[in-house]
Amino acid sequence: MPLEKGQAKKSLKQRLVLKSSLAKETLSEFLGTFIMIVLGCGSVAQAVLSRGALGGVITINIGFAIAVVMAIYVTGGVSGGHINPAVTFAMCLFGRMEWSKFPFYVGAQFLGAFLGAAALFGIYYDAFMAFAGGKLIIVGENATAFIFATYPDPRISLLNAFADQVVSTMFLLLIVFAIFDSRNMGVPKGLEPVVIGLLIIVLSSSLGFNTGCAMNPARDLSPRLFTALAGWGFEVFTVGNNFWWIPIVGPMVGASLGGLLYILFIQMHHSDPDPDEKEEPSEDKPEKYELSVIM
Repeated sequence: MPLEKGQAKKSLKQRLVLKSSLAKETLSEFLGTFIMIVLGCGSVAQAVLSRGALGGVITINIGFAIAVVMAIYVTGGVSGGHINPAVTFAMCLFGRMEWSKFPFYVGAQFLGAFLGAAALFGIYYDAFMAFAGGKLIIVGENATAFIFATYPDPRISLLNAFADQVVSTMFLLLIVFAIFDSRNMGVPKGLEPVVIGLLIIVLSSSLGFNTGCAMNPARDLSPRLFTALAGWGFEVFTVGNNFWWIPIVGPMVGASLGGLLYILFIQMHHSDPDPDEKEEPSEDKPEKYELSVIM
């Protein structure tokens, strides 16, 4: 006897559903990073390709931040919404996540960022071809490579650029640790991504001048590699005095420092709660929320 319609659908769903939690988290990180790049770099593309008519520094800063917010809302309940190898590294380094998951998370993030860049290029292909007579230029008035990856201000040194990435990512992780610390002020359940978006806005508005405030190895390296293969050429790795490695190494160092500073200055000084007394949440002191996947 043939299966009824409902039974057939259920059987198909059972075949498609991932059984491994690690596989689910890996797929989640891939999708989240893909979303971030398409919408975040898309805000840069719209401003640049319209020559400022449809955007500028304000829309870029806000657009990229909201892209991160949306990506975390899509993936946060599954993988924690790291969408950043530096965040994943800090979570593993300070015991928030098992090291065995690190290569899967990071591999998914790099792949998601690469395919996100490819998707964005496809969406705006005609605009790219019309922008500078079909030329894909890395530096200069008609440059478009910086839509996908960050490039330093020509006046700063590599040492200054490295310090910039370390400090900006240090602040990112320090405050992320605070947001998800249930024994600190806390953030109302479901609003953590919004606060992270506000954090990215203030970081890009205050520390974005030198290097573009990448703070994310996957967000920078994968789209840069895509541009090298898509027609801009491998000079994307040599311009800016071989700047390309700084948005990779700097954020990893900065993430480690940010997590360490929060633990040393705040987390380790929390008073130990009395095990015999469990404070009940009230209207005056609402229950704090901690995203267990991340912290």
